[in-house]
Amino acid sequence: MDVHRIIQPSRRYVSVFLLFSAVLNMASAVTHYSIPEEMEEGSIVANLATDLGLDMKTLSNRKMRLDTIANKKYVDVNKDTGEMYIAEKIDRELLCNIKTATCYLKMEVVLENPLRIFNIELEIMDINDNAPQFRRDTIHLDISESTPLGERFSLSNAVDPDIGANSVKTYHLSESHHFGIEIQTGRDGSKFADLILKTALDREKQAFQNLILTAVDSGVPTRSGTASIIVHVLDTNDNAPYFEKESFRINVPENSPIGNLVVKLNATDLDEGSNAEVIYSYSLYTTEKTQGTFKLNPDSGEITVKEMINYEDFRIYDMEVIATDKGANSLSGQCKLTILVTDMNDNHPEMSIKSFQSPIKEDIAVDTVIAVVSVSDKDSGENGIVDIRIPDELPFALRESSGNYYELVVSEPLDREKVPEYDITFTVTDRGSPPLSDNETMTLELLDVNDNVPQFPQSFYTIPVMENNAPGALLSSLTAFDPDLHENQYLVYFIIEKEIVNTSISMLFSINPENGNLYALKTFDYEIEKEFIFHIEARDSGVPPLSSNVTVHIIIVDQNDNTPVIVSPWRVHGSLVEEKIPRSTDKGSLVSKVIAIDTDSVQNSRITYQFLQVTDATLFSLDQYNGDIRTMRMFSYRDPRHQRLVVIAKDNGEPALSATVTIKLSTVETVVKAYSDMTEVPLEYDIFSDLNLYLVIGLGSVSFLLLITILVTCVLKCQKPMPSKAAPPSRNSVISERNSTIADSTLVSNDAYWYSLFLAETRKGKLVVRQPVPKAGSRYIVSSLPRSTGLTETSDSAASTLQGTK
Repeated sequence: MDVHRIIQPSRRYVSVFLLFSAVLNMASAVTHYSIPEEMEEGSIVANLATDLGLDMKTLSNRKMRLDTIANKKYVDVNKDTGEMYIAEKIDRELLCNIKTATCYLKMEVVLENPLRIFNIELEIMDINDNAPQFRRDTIHLDISESTPLGERFSLSNAVDPDIGANSVKTYHLSESHHFGIEIQTGRDGSKFADLILKTALDREKQAFQNLILTAVDSGVPTRSGTASIIVHVLDTNDNAPYFEKESFRINVPENSPIGNLVVKLNATDLDEGSNAEVIYSYSLYTTEKTQGTFKLNPDSGEITVKEMINYEDFRIYDMEVIATDKGANSLSGQCKLTILVTDMNDNHPEMSIKSFQSPIKEDIAVDTVIAVVSVSDKDSGENGIVDIRIPDELPFALRESSGNYYELVVSEPLDREKVPEYDITFTVTDRGSPPLSDNETMTLELLDVNDNVPQFPQSFYTIPVMENNAPGALLSSLTAFDPDLHENQYLVYFIIEKEIVNTSISMLFSINPENGNLYALKTFDYEIEKEFIFHIEARDSGVPPLSSNVTVHIIIVDQNDNTPVIVSPWRVHGSLVEEKIPRSTDKGSLVSKVIAIDTDSVQNSRITYQFLQVTDATLFSLDQYNGDIRTMRMFSYRDPRHQRLVVIAKDNGEPALSATVTIKLSTVETVVKAYSDMTEVPLEYDIFSDLNLYLVIGLGSVSFLLLITILVTCVLKCQKPMPSKAAPPSRNSVISERNSTIADSTLVSNDAYWYSLFLAETRKGKLVVRQPVPKAGSRYIVSSLPRSTGLTETSDSAASTLQGTK
């Protein structure tokens, strides 16, 4: 039983035509499909389960698979739905590798439980995906211009990997007056074209012809390929030599020297090769006297004087010259010459320079006379009339004065920087035939005038300078150019004086007056000075001197040269910070706060905090940005009573700088009675304890340093005004006890530094110690500064001092 039907694609099936046939006999059953090549990957070919009559519900259990026989696996099957789909795009020309009418993929559909095998045959149909292509892109043909009409010339045919209607159908030739084509069909059905000569060729009109041969297939869409046909037209001797004119009249002066050229004849032959090579000769019309007086070169056509010519003996010579080519069937042409002997102009004109002014200044006025010249000629008539001239491109002119005298005047403004000197050639020529001439050259030198201002290559220089530079370091070379000469060109460089923060700019920078090298006289600190703007002047040594100036912008570039300073918790240099916390502290409670400051800027001042060492990593957490140390859980009886925390504060510079602080935490049991006992003890009870003694000494030291700092600041302010940009803010550090009340503070400065301040108040009237370390010129504002009743008058006055400092 044979079944044949066409399956139409739907949903995501691509637009392909499918042919399904099932042939079942006693030997075997083959299911046949036909698809076009180049289908997209994932395109559905057919549903094998439906076509083979399989139960869709049992497919997944029967492990359906598709095996390709002797071919790469281009198609596969969906084991759940039975749909056969394209696994890899198929190129029919690569798959079959030969130009055959049919191309098949043979496969087997295998099912288990029970085992069944179906033979699948997938025919790959050709599509027009290849364009015709010639074996040679360029076809060269040599055709004689005498070739008869109708002559045929075979051309290389085009090939197309496609088959049937998709292969080469016909050829087209680009528009040509001389050629056409005829299409021929070979026994195998291939198409080729013959080139036919329609009209006669003429090499002299067109020696080469470029034609385009196009091969077109009949696929959809139509594709084509082209080849270039270059026709070289070969020459035949069909053109006779000819002269430019049929007759010539030539004047020859008497006493012309032997060998002197009278005329050079040139006969032209439009042919090429030996057909165009010409030989010159006298005809029988030319007399023996003429042939004895003038010599004709047979190869070049030059006629020269053979014997001395005397005007009084013979004045007119007639001759006829024949030009013959070297072709197999030689052709010839001729011309007549009449040679007229003329009286010789045998005296050269003379010139005399009467006065000449050199050198002259480049700013000389236009129309100024710089030379006087006289001319003369001993001949008479036209031979004695003399003309004088100078080159047209010079900024000078000749003006006739009187008789044979001429004045050389300035006709255009002069510029020595463009042309420093002129070679002026005077040429005198008489009007004889042929004319005789003479010339004389004089050199005019220009003197320099200071008319050019020194010029800098740039109008504005921006020079970055890394802070901590060495004094005397070369910053840049600011060189100007002056095209003048000598003292007008010698430049001297100055820094235009100005004051920056009561400091002369010449105290900060210097410039080499000879070469413009700019140097720094001091070491700059970005935290104090950030930029300088001033002007540099270049002045020449002319009279009067000319000058120009340029703006220089010095930008100080920050270095990571300041190590972070830990200001909280405050501790004596090299000692531990001891803190006490109750063991009943809740999870998330603030244990301590590490605050570090860095006087650098931007990335170099951004500080992050990390634990360098910690006794129990599960007990404490550290905020890397604000330095808060908090408990991660409550203390247990297993936790040690003493915890050691080492915190590192690191900036973001390259290389990074850091500082560390070690905090020793001791946990204590909370005792309610402690407070009542404490309140009953007078304030002076603990005044001379060791800790209180240290605090009093520290407070006195800090107060002394604060007083000295305020006095220094006042002195500096009285000496000079505030700089345009403030220096980095001051640093504060605070010492606090265990049960301190924590308050955040913000210090604002015009350098955008941020700070935090720990303020603490003690239970027993102990003092809050503040340690300001401001720099001259810094200012800050303390806001959100709460006070508790435990502060003494000393701490209040210190806080007031901090708030009032700018």
